[in-house]
Amino acid sequence: MRVITVEPGQAHSARLEDWPEPPASDGGLLVRALALGVCGTDRDILEGHYGSAPASSPRLILGHESLGIVEEAPAGCGFVAGDRVVGIVRHPDPLPCPACAAGAWDMCRNGLYTEHGIKERHGFGAERYRLAPEFAVKVDPALGLAAVLTEPASIVAKAWDHVERIGRRAPAFAPRTLLVTGAGPIGLLAAMFGHQRDLDIHVLDRHQDGPKPALVRALGGTYHTAPDSLGGAAFDVVMECTAATPLIVEAVTRCAPAGIVCLLGVSSPGARTDFDIGGFNRTLVLNNAVVFGTVNANRRHYEDALVALARAERSWREALITRRVPLAHWAEAFAPRPDDIKVVVEFSL
Repeated sequence: MRVITVEPGQAHSARLEDWPEPPASDGGLLVRALALGVCGTDRDILEGHYGSAPASSPRLILGHESLGIVEEAPAGCGFVAGDRVVGIVRHPDPLPCPACAAGAWDMCRNGLYTEHGIKERHGFGAERYRLAPEFAVKVDPALGLAAVLTEPASIVAKAWDHVERIGRRAPAFAPRTLLVTGAGPIGLLAAMFGHQRDLDIHVLDRHQDGPKPALVRALGGTYHTAPDSLGGAAFDVVMECTAATPLIVEAVTRCAPAGIVCLLGVSSPGARTDFDIGGFNRTLVLNNAVVFGTVNANRRHYEDALVALARAERSWREALITRRVPLAHWAEAFAPRPDDIKVVVEFSL
């Protein structure tokens, strides 16, 4: 079978190659790949900045945003041949830590987790792969190709889950306004969740043209291309989805009293900027504000993501997928274009 592999730590080492069929020890579900979503983490791995292969292999099968169809399933496991599934990316550490033992492997305390296509576990960039049933989530075929958005949507579902948990510290926390910095897939999905919570949505992104402004307006939101257009506004919830240092600063200074800032982007180290940390600390403390970071998700967040995607207008969620690239031309999917939102490698449909 064909797979997309990379030698972690070696830039430009990715290739499409023949690979043995996945062993039964990888899981009871044999899954045929339909589509693979591409994200910034994949590009970081391709550039050699991140990623690690399983101990048994010098190369890592890439990919963590999956959509596949079950070809074989053990009797009584909850899945049957023909079911469409997405794979849960993170697996708990083998010890396990208290969080992993409670099913919250996204909050692993000791760092011994593994992740498909990222950390010590082969990914979903293969024509066939295996999953343990407990790490597969059944999806409604009515979602079509948009089901490949489940994994990034699970990240956002977790972010909203934690915002709402933190918000309960204040008895009367009832957010009305949302600022999202960045209109990539995570930013637009964050806005979608905000729309489903009836919030006044503002999205800040540098692109003036292309599909992003229309997608924000379709949610009833306001699209901004410069911080100045926000005026002096402060927001009950801020979701920073770019990892760009200037926008992180913008995000944390736009928090309303008792507001919450969630950081969803992963920055490259070394970026520096002038920032009044003393003034920020004063504002944060006196306003009872919260800034927190989040990444990854557990099963409940995948299930929440599927509910949210199903609630979205079909045309809107499908418009997030701006390019579909056949497996034979996989490298084109990892070369970003200005109007890209979500790019998908298609295996077979």
